[in-house]
Amino acid sequence: MAFDIDLIKKVYADLPGKVAEARKVLGRPLTLSEKILYSHLHEESPLANYGRGKDYVMFAPDRVAMQDATAQMALLQFMMAGRDKVAVPSTVHCDHLIQAKIGADADLQHAINTSNEVFNFLESVSDKYGIGFWKPGAGIIHQVVLENYAFPGGMMIGTDSHTVNAGGLGMVAIGVGGADAVDVMAGMAWELKNPKLIGVKLTGKLSGWSAPKDVILKVADILTVKGGTGAIVEYFGEGAKSMSCTGKGTICNMGAEIGATTSTFGYDESMDRYLRATGREDVADAAKEVAEHLTADAECYADPEKYFDQVIEINLSELKPLINGPFTPDLSTAAGSEMTERATANDWPLDVEWGLIGSCTNSSYEDLSRAASIARQAVAKGLTTKAEFGINPGSEQVRFTTERDGIIKAFEDLNAKIFTNACGPCIGQWARYNDPMNAPKNSIIHSFNRNFSKRADGNPNTHAFVASPEMVAAIAISGRLDFNPMTDTLVNDKGEEVMLDEPTGYELPPDGFDVEDRGFNAPAEDGSGVEVVVAPTSDRLQLLTPFVPITQDDMTDMRVLIKVKGKCTTDHISMAGPWLKYRGHLENISENCYTGAINFFNDKANKVLNYVVNDYVAVPDSAKAYQAKGIGTVVFGEENLGEGSSREHAAMEPRFLGVNAVIVKSFARIHETNLKKQGMLALTFVDKDDYDKVRQDDVVTIKGFDQMAPGKNLTIKLDHHDGTNDEFEVAHTYNAAQIEWVRAGSALNKIRQDVAAGA
Repeated sequence: MAFDIDLIKKVYADLPGKVAEARKVLGRPLTLSEKILYSHLHEESPLANYGRGKDYVMFAPDRVAMQDATAQMALLQFMMAGRDKVAVPSTVHCDHLIQAKIGADADLQHAINTSNEVFNFLESVSDKYGIGFWKPGAGIIHQVVLENYAFPGGMMIGTDSHTVNAGGLGMVAIGVGGADAVDVMAGMAWELKNPKLIGVKLTGKLSGWSAPKDVILKVADILTVKGGTGAIVEYFGEGAKSMSCTGKGTICNMGAEIGATTSTFGYDESMDRYLRATGREDVADAAKEVAEHLTADAECYADPEKYFDQVIEINLSELKPLINGPFTPDLSTAAGSEMTERATANDWPLDVEWGLIGSCTNSSYEDLSRAASIARQAVAKGLTTKAEFGINPGSEQVRFTTERDGIIKAFEDLNAKIFTNACGPCIGQWARYNDPMNAPKNSIIHSFNRNFSKRADGNPNTHAFVASPEMVAAIAISGRLDFNPMTDTLVNDKGEEVMLDEPTGYELPPDGFDVEDRGFNAPAEDGSGVEVVVAPTSDRLQLLTPFVPITQDDMTDMRVLIKVKGKCTTDHISMAGPWLKYRGHLENISENCYTGAINFFNDKANKVLNYVVNDYVAVPDSAKAYQAKGIGTVVFGEENLGEGSSREHAAMEPRFLGVNAVIVKSFARIHETNLKKQGMLALTFVDKDDYDKVRQDDVVTIKGFDQMAPGKNLTIKLDHHDGTNDEFEVAHTYNAAQIEWVRAGSALNKIRQDVAAGA
């Protein structure tokens, strides 16, 4: 029986009526995204025709998922919320704190030895508050969710930007910060600006070397890293139906890289097959009963331009293998000669040092079986890998089954390293170098989702490229970034020129999935007697102190902490890798605040001029120096600030260090919300050219803060050192409830006030 089957059956029992009511109120056919959204309205948002991209709506998600790095802060916040138990089914997954270095067994044991305090904390909190706990080594959160919890027509949130992976099983699954998760676990409504809708019509059928990964690489090339911001991407068409459920998951997963709120597919036979293969026949049977409501009304797909805000069409039969990168996931290059030309022109190293397969994006049975078919060919044809090769299975169930079926052995026969069922190199948990900041220029290729500078190995000189597992295997064997397996030959150990045949594989294991220990611990029926211990001397965990509300006085005569130049992801604001160990200790992790961002005034990272000490210092040190003198600070930035991970530490750290406002040309959705949740001001230039007026010696005042209201702009005054000044308007997207968060000091403070008032 599936987890939480009674909840799923209730969703399906209510679905036909809710869809019919929504269709009547909106007066038109509904897309799948709308059916899910409108069937999950919270009672605080009565049924109405909410404006896309305009109206804030309150939702009631079915469940919450958290990975170990973000769960620490989320659960530390939940402990302050005054609740005895989570209000919706919730899970914690230990996948981020395991570093890839030697191999699966040794790396897992090392993680347990070094992070046992954190794992014990997460397990005890889960036990106390009724949260399911997946142990280290059980698998990557999004693969485990797809295998066990995702269900067509459901709505979930997760404290990881790639929660969207569950869209492959027909969900609306959205990545959020920990404070949002606290809202839902505390039984409160969850707020989201009603998304716009992008329809992607897929015609034709994938074949040969093309894979589902190439679909999302192409979409990223079309929409760019911010083209999906504020929108749900809904895939449809015969091409969509022809792909596997896990292939759909891959496409939805990387929707995070175009800034999409989430992505999803309509219910079809591939989802039915996957549910049954993963032991959820009861869900499959229930879904069949309401199948017409688990996809869009036919009119929406027949005339998509009428029902979607934007429509893209891709012919899968014409799609060729793509390689995206380096340093951004939306720069596509066709395999082969086009890569030769572009790499040569841009001085990208063509020799590839590592090929990595896995991560939450591409670690399914199908992914590994197709890549293994290339590995078997290589051995049979007398080839060896020119690059080093690493594999991260997605879950213990996938690992156990692929080992049983000889797939793991196929990789080992090519001397591949089999790493733990965990995120590993995808999130920077990779001990590749002793001194990554001074490591040489090189290229790697992987099947992951992100390839920002320093993302995988901490080396700013690593050029990381993203491709399908099949292409990663072929390029690792060839050792060349511009290798095209459809046209190019390789020389084997006998000096013969040979070609690789097209990959083959299985959508699902022919002999079914199998596993001895999934790694799941159910919570105690009554957690009231469970003790959660956080040692005051710990450098890994720290109980939280409520933030003090910001006042108009605080917004007066502030200093510029940093004016960020260019791309600034959450990795730039709060690095992962070695800093992951401090995710549960706000004071310690704040020592990496904005350390990766480039200072506009000197083109250097982590070196800003501080006017208290009158010297260049690290960003956190500058913030603390101002804070000690009672001086607030402001961060200025450019486009799409905060893209990437959902980590709320990128908002909590500046808040902890006295940053009162972040003013940019545009925000990534999750980061903007996270800033709001922590009681700060997230503001945007009305005139983007006003960014150029900001000088490093400015004294900054935000006027009108006490009269802040929805839709009402604020005014920035810059007092320059030469005695001149500039004033300009900035906009914000705060509604009345979000302004209350600011007045209370944070959303969590407001929750505590509301709980206390209702007690």
